[in-house]
Amino acid sequence: MPPSGTPRRDRAFLAVLGLLLAIGVITAITRGGGPANSSDKAPATSAKGASGDAGSAALAALRYRPGNDDGFEQRAAAGFSHPLYAQVPGGALATAKRVAALDPEIKQAASAKNSPVDADTLEALVYLESAGRPNAAAVPGNVTGAVGLTQIVGETANNLLGMKIDLSRSQSLTNQIAKVSKQIARWDARGSKAAATRGRAKLHDLGVTRAKVDPRFVPQAALAATVKYLTIAKKTLGREDLAITSYHMGIGNLQRVLSAYGRPSVPYVQLYFDVDPQRSPKAYTILSRFQDDSATYYWRILAAKTIMAEYRKDPNALAAQAKLITEKASNEDFMHPPATNPPFANASAIKKATADGDLVALPISALNANGIAVSPAMGELAGKFDQPRSRYRALRRGSLAALVTIGAAVNDLTGGKFLTATSSVRDVKYQALLQAETVQATKAFSLHTAGWAVDISRSYASGKQAQMFQFVLTRMQALDLISWVREPEVIHFTAANDADARLGPILEVALGHS
Repeated sequence: MPPSGTPRRDRAFLAVLGLLLAIGVITAITRGGGPANSSDKAPATSAKGASGDAGSAALAALRYRPGNDDGFEQRAAAGFSHPLYAQVPGGALATAKRVAALDPEIKQAASAKNSPVDADTLEALVYLESAGRPNAAAVPGNVTGAVGLTQIVGETANNLLGMKIDLSRSQSLTNQIAKVSKQIARWDARGSKAAATRGRAKLHDLGVTRAKVDPRFVPQAALAATVKYLTIAKKTLGREDLAITSYHMGIGNLQRVLSAYGRPSVPYVQLYFDVDPQRSPKAYTILSRFQDDSATYYWRILAAKTIMAEYRKDPNALAAQAKLITEKASNEDFMHPPATNPPFANASAIKKATADGDLVALPISALNANGIAVSPAMGELAGKFDQPRSRYRALRRGSLAALVTIGAAVNDLTGGKFLTATSSVRDVKYQALLQAETVQATKAFSLHTAGWAVDISRSYASGKQAQMFQFVLTRMQALDLISWVREPEVIHFTAANDADARLGPILEVALGHS
């Protein structure tokens, strides 16, 4: 299938909505949970009111549209930034400090003749690849894989970059370094200062010797080799962003994706956001087979650039931001800081918020028509507080719009199979009781208690449904519409503050509103 991105094949989102509204509404599909005003008994057959199929509108919202490449890139960088705060040694602030200390070497390498990257981009690559550690190794103790400041693989170093590495000697020295490091740790534990000092001297000498036989461990050499690779990649692929993407994906693999897409060279933002299982199945299949985050590598490079810029501008602000981001396994507390999102104290507070429009009762018919079933167990502890389960079946409008978008898109891609929502809003008392009865319930502040979070069961109708659900989640993360984590039994997601503004039209289609 040829690529999209033209006005004919990727019409404006409002035009898609207009077409759907012109077609009209469909009869609601019912399943599970009952309407929001049902009792605690068996689910009702349907909720009153019309509902529409929002599948086409949902998929249109997830696709590339020309004219705002910078916006797509910024959202993708934000959406995939969490690991760059949570999974780097010492945290984002310490890592940024290590990387910044390499500024002279990075600037020198980036200033090489015909270099396809500037210093800021090369710096971001160092942040992402090694967190600024010259001796980093993808697999500890194994030098045949990716090692060094820019994580160059041994075979690539010798065969493409001409680094002339003695891998056998490097591996032997690496084994000795590991052995001496363990000895130093034991001596430190015993308080044997003299032995530990001798050990550190030996460790230094081993490192110097290894650097002579394996220049990947020399920052200047590693950076120069990386620039050489990117120069080759840009000459082959024609674009800097594609060259950077290929640093993780590989030049040949990226060429295969581009060939399947139907263009030899396009902006990566177009390639990524325009490829989906429905319109670009061959390119999607290739991209989805990469299990090493190759497809999102460029977005994480941009995220690292942002972190380094924030570090130079205001380290304290970066530290505060990192603290919020790393509170949870996703960006949800950064999206909705607990300090500005007070929880609902009790069922009465939820009732008032629903009446005031701050929360929206789950529209069961519209959800059913768009691939979302509501579990009959949602709100199952309500009886403990003399409340109907329907009290705990509501969401912030943005989260509801995100839920509808997920359901409608997955439904359109899989053909009528349901995902099951298991949890929506809770209050403080409900959350406390849940914590006492369920080991999986978070002991920290839960955004369920502010109406932003939703849980969807990981019990799927088919492998295809699971795969398409993963695609939609990742795409919405790339658009910075949601932040999500995989828990033992559910996918837990939180919608962004602007989800209502960006996905509200899809919700309106689902609700059958013109």
